[in-house]
Amino acid sequence: MAILRFLAWRSGLLAFVLVAVSMLTFAIVNVLPGDVANAVLGDFATPEQVEIVRERMGLNEPLANRYLTWVGGILEGNFGKSLQHGQEIAPMLIGRLGNSVILGLLALAIAAPLAVALGTIAAVRPGSLLDRCISGFAVSAYAVPEYVTGLVAILVFSIWLYWLPGTSLMDPNENPLNRPDALVLPVGVLVLGMLAFISQVTRASMIHALSSPYVRTAILKGVPRWAVVLKHALPNILPPTITEIGMHFGYVIGGLVVVETLFSYAGLGQLITNAVSFRDIPTIQAGVLVIAAAYGVGNLMADVAALMLNPRLRT
Repeated sequence: MAILRFLAWRSGLLAFVLVAVSMLTFAIVNVLPGDVANAVLGDFATPEQVEIVRERMGLNEPLANRYLTWVGGILEGNFGKSLQHGQEIAPMLIGRLGNSVILGLLALAIAAPLAVALGTIAAVRPGSLLDRCISGFAVSAYAVPEYVTGLVAILVFSIWLYWLPGTSLMDPNENPLNRPDALVLPVGVLVLGMLAFISQVTRASMIHALSSPYVRTAILKGVPRWAVVLKHALPNILPPTITEIGMHFGYVIGGLVVVETLFSYAGLGQLITNAVSFRDIPTIQAGVLVIAAAYGVGNLMADVAALMLNPRLRT
C-alpha cells in the first residue's frame, strides 16, 4: 500500500511538472526574436505569403488560445505538424524516440553494472594504487567533453584502424539493431561518460557503508570480507546508486544531442537540434515535452526500485 500511495503521489507530481514544462516551453519558443513565418518561407517571401503562413499556423491568435489549442491536441494524441518536414510530428517522435531508447538502454546496460563493480572495487581499499587509478580514470573521463571523446574515437577506430564506421547515419525508420557496428562508437562514448559518474557515486556510498557499525560487527563475527561487501554493504548502497542511474535515464533518452549530432544518429536529440535550426516550433515543443516525461519516468522507476530494495524507505 505504501508503494501504491507513493506511485499516486509521484504520478500527480509528474503531471504537474509536465504542465509547468509545457507552459514554459511554449512561452519561450514563442517569444524568441524573429518571425516564424519569415523563417519558414525565407528572406525572399512576400508580405502576402508571410501573412498566409501566419494565418495557417495560427500565429495571429492570442498566446493563451494557441497554448490551449496545442495542449488540447496533445491530450488527443495530436502533436501537430512539423514545419520542416511537412508531416505529422507524432510518428516522427515515435521513431526517433525508439532509436534513442535503443542507444540509451544499450549504454546503461553496459555502464551501470560495470560502474557499480568499479566503484565497489575502488572502495574496498580506499587510497590504494588501484583506487587512485580507477578514480583518476573516472575524473579524467568525466572532465573530457563528449564531442572530444567522440572525435578521438572516430579518429582512432574509423580513420586510423578502419575497424568501425565513423558515422551512424541511417534512415530514421530503420532498426538500429540491424547495424550493430554503427552503434559501437556512440554507445562507447556514452558508456565512458556514465561510467565515470556512477562509479564515483558507488565508491563514495560504499566507503560510507563499510565504515558503518553493522559492517564492523559482521567483520568482528568473522564473516569473510567478500561476504561483508556483497551481502551486507552492497544491498544498502544500491538505492542511491539506482537513483543516479534513473536520473541518467532521461538523459540517455533525450539529452544525447552532442552524441547523436556527432555520429549523425537518427534519434530524438538530433531531431530537436534540427528543429531549433529551422525554427520548427511544433517539433521543438513536442520534443522537449517528451524529454521531460522521460526524466520524470526514469526518476519514478528508480525510486520504485529503491523502495523495493530497501523496505526501510517505505515508511
